Amino acid sequence: MRSVWRGRITTVVVVGVMMSACGGSEQKPASSASVPVESTMVASAPATGGVASGVAAVPRVLIIGTSLTAGLGLDPDSAYPAVLQRLADSVGLRVQIVGAGLSGETSAGALRRADWLLRDRADLVVIETGANDGLRGLDPDSTRANLVAIIGKVRRANPKATVLLAQMEAPKNLGAAYTKAFRGVFTSVGTEQGVGVIPFFLEGVAGVPAMNQDDGIHPTEEGARKAARNMWRTLGPAIEGLKGPQS
Repeated sequence: MRSVWRGRITTVVVVGVMMSACGGSEQKPASSASVPVESTMVASAPATGGVASGVAAVPRVLIIGTSLTAGLGLDPDSAYPAVLQRLADSVGLRVQIVGAGLSGETSAGALRRADWLLRDRADLVVIETGANDGLRGLDPDSTRANLVAIIGKVRRANPKATVLLAQMEAPKNLGAAYTKAFRGVFTSVGTEQGVGVIPFFLEGVAGVPAMNQDDGIHPTEEGARKAARNMWRTLGPAIEGLKGPQS
């Protein structure tokens, strides 16, 4: 299976057949003094402002994710987080969307990486992880515990931040019982933790050959655009609900 996930990592809160896009073997981040080679973080600030330009800070959205977020096989500007930034810009929403995708990462890896990712302020955090757990048939209870722990880290680091959890799904070939249990993890965590759940955002992309690269797993540019539009249905209103940067 590892050979299926080989590829280049680029970067910019998931499937009936789990065509999730989760890159190669899990990589751990480098020290906090530098950005990990395997996990490129790209911040897309709107042209109207941002701290770097000397303009008042705008709300910051952090997406903690797998190779879906990293845009495996795509140029950074074609990955879905970059598309989300353009969607926000197009409707006049002043926001900075920061994607932090790591290929092959499980929810346990995301939990280990969370403190490093949350060093900077985040006003809204999207958690896109767990797809690799499903691909590997990991215990849903372990995935649940990791998701709860990640949400806890977000809240400790950014008490006022909005949190969204992206729904993931396991491959059908793991059996109906497993896929049902795995699917239920995300909805139950969302309810128990009081966070919004983004419906499977690869709807209409996963399993559609024209929407995926040659590996049949990672979205093409068109697939990434559709995935972004799917996520925007939940993320857009959440961004509109932000009252500005949270101190």
